[in-house]
Amino acid sequence: MTVLTFELPDGSTRTVDVVQLLNAGYAGREQADVAAHVAELAQLGVPAPSVTPALYPVSPYLAQQTDRVAAPHARTSGEAEWALVVADGGELLLTAACDHTDRDLEVHGVAWSKNAAPDVLARQAWLLADVESRIDELTLRAWVTHGGGETGIQDGTLAELLTPGYWAGVLRERGALTPGTVLISGTIPMADDVDQFADGWRVELGDPATGNTIRLAYEVAPLPQPIG
Repeated sequence: MTVLTFELPDGSTRTVDVVQLLNAGYAGREQADVAAHVAELAQLGVPAPSVTPALYPVSPYLAQQTDRVAAPHARTSGEAEWALVVADGGELLLTAACDHTDRDLEVHGVAWSKNAAPDVLARQAWLLADVESRIDELTLRAWVTHGGGETGIQDGTLAELLTPGYWAGVLRERGALTPGTVLISGTIPMADDVDQFADGWRVELGDPATGNTIRLAYEVAPLPQPIG
């Protein structure tokens, strides 16, 4: 079982034993835009979901707080996201996350690709109750590293995505809003002119009202070539 530890702004910590990990997909607030995106992906060979938004179960051990992701080949990449974490007593936490995905495997099945690499989570979190009233104002940004240089690849706000409250309601209806559940939000658009197959990723979830920022960063480390 994976154990995650989050530090809150007041210095207290929450330890969460992850028993259920879920990745939302096609989770944009404007579902008409999502439909257009599904059509674009279909042209690239990525199978369309049967329903949007989608929700993909992921092996719980793939929820990681790490600064290094091992990749089997050069076509894997991250996605800036937020994560909803259910702590003991049903307390809801919000943090930054990066869903690292195998893009070659994605054309054979999105659910498979989600299980081929970790969901990297930050080590800090906020109580959802403390920021929920201004959720749409929170910022979500990502940068990629190539050869030591860093370039912005994602820049938006949580207003572009279905809210943590929406997904908490979905989990509640499914009887899954229980301690140990982690839900990753889905992502915002990437810049078309930036290579996503990078040496590293950095993600920030920001609160303009307070100036507080939750950060994560990791390098992408190629695995050695197989023998045999």
